Amino acid sequence: MMKQWESQCTQKTISLLSPLGTIQVSGCENGVHTIQILMDVAPAERSSEAPLSCVVTDSLAETSPELQRCVEWLQAYFSEPQTTGSLPLPAFHHPALQGDTFTSRVLQVLLRDVKFGETVSYKHLAEMAGNPRAVRAVGGAMRRNPVPLLIPCHRVISSSGQSGPYMSGKGDHLKQWLLTHERLRGEG
Repeated sequence: MMKQWESQCTQKTISLLSPLGTIQVSGCENGVHTIQILMDVAPAERSSEAPLSCVVTDSLAETSPELQRCVEWLQAYFSEPQTTGSLPLPAFHHPALQGDTFTSRVLQVLLRDVKFGETVSYKHLAEMAGNPRAVRAVGGAMRRNPVPLLIPCHRVISSSGQSGPYMSGKGDHLKQWLLTHERLRGEG
């Protein structure tokens, strides 16, 4: 279904160099389709004083307003993350975020209710989404999140307080970096 959905769009991909490495944002005039963290370098060293940047490596010419809004949001997230709550999010144009599926509901609840610097357990998020027994399904929804960072799946942790897997376990160090980034910037 995703390929049929995406084939109706003329997509553009923008690459950004971030403290996490290269981030690729794909979208069309209707909204953002995906955000991919390529994990091509080790995450930047974190400190509460040093400003971090997120630099566009492609031309923004002929980029939809939604993609530009996404780029601006990501740039703010890395340089002044505490300001992202007041920035408009781009529209999303991905089938996982449309309709009334459990995945869509979980991702929308996460986006709406878990704010910058906060975390939530898989179990509590399942409860918030209306199905307290669907803890494993919440994990599946996190794995299917097409727009990480914007929908902050890195803020979902285990009930024991452990950070849990990120990007199917390959990006656990990135999840730790993101949680630390938010904690340090939230204190400033």
